[in-house]
Amino acid sequence: MVTIGTFDGVHIGHRKILSRVLRDASELDCESVVLTFFPHPRMVLQGNDGIKLLNTIAEKELLLKEAGLENLIVHPFDKDFANLSAREFVEDVLVKKLRVQKIIIGHDHRFGKNRDAGIDDLILFGEEFGFEVEQIPVHEIDDVAVSSTKIRHALNEGKMDLANDYLGYPYLLTGTVVKGRQLGRTIGFPTANLQIEESYKLIPKNGVYVAQSKIDGQTVNGMLSIGTNPTVGGKDLSIEIYYLDFNADLYGKNLLISILHFIRDEDKYDSIDLLKTAIENDKAATLAFLRK
Repeated sequence: MVTIGTFDGVHIGHRKILSRVLRDASELDCESVVLTFFPHPRMVLQGNDGIKLLNTIAEKELLLKEAGLENLIVHPFDKDFANLSAREFVEDVLVKKLRVQKIIIGHDHRFGKNRDAGIDDLILFGEEFGFEVEQIPVHEIDDVAVSSTKIRHALNEGKMDLANDYLGYPYLLTGTVVKGRQLGRTIGFPTANLQIEESYKLIPKNGVYVAQSKIDGQTVNGMLSIGTNPTVGGKDLSIEIYYLDFNADLYGKNLLISILHFIRDEDKYDSIDLLKTAIENDKAATLAFLRK
């Protein structure tokens, strides 16, 4: 039981489609499969390195697993793959490699060299090779596209509550803790500096957020800062989290951060004392949010 798509965000619109995949996989007594491609086809075909995605591959795999999917197949996308004819793609990938029994696909899905094949062609291939094709209704595909656009806009505007409503879960950031400038510990707020390797990952608007992580099985709340640290003359983007009531050496550790709520925009203060006061206020706002 296969469906094809980017499923970027694995948001509530995607989950309607995924629930259908899971239902049909159960009825057909076969495994559920999401087939996606990386790099994103636009990165390869249009040279668009500036594209920003809601999930890294690891985050997508985690979210799909939580949704109940059994298999995520990430097929490498390069110019050789893009030059496969529609028949070669169906026969080599869907039939021989995946042994597809049924595929659920959107009406607007295009495949094969120059994207020259669509849903009607896939139905004909299904008749030839013995697999069933089900079309996802137009309104569901439209809902998915609209939701993805709204999530991106909300994240870029710091509207975290709205983004999370569309996602159906708190937005995620994943990265490795690296050594930073260590200013935080000098003012009583030691932070873990997060390095995100994936340049395509969409980073929300600069500001301060309520955040949460699970570290060694323990749920830990904190304050996440995204910005350039203008008070101390910073220029490069940094992502730092201060965990409440938690003290451990996190250097080199891979963290998964759930962003719960936007507190305020990044600001530049005239002194370190004023910055410290602002962070104290952020902590109070964080605790107030968590109490709710």
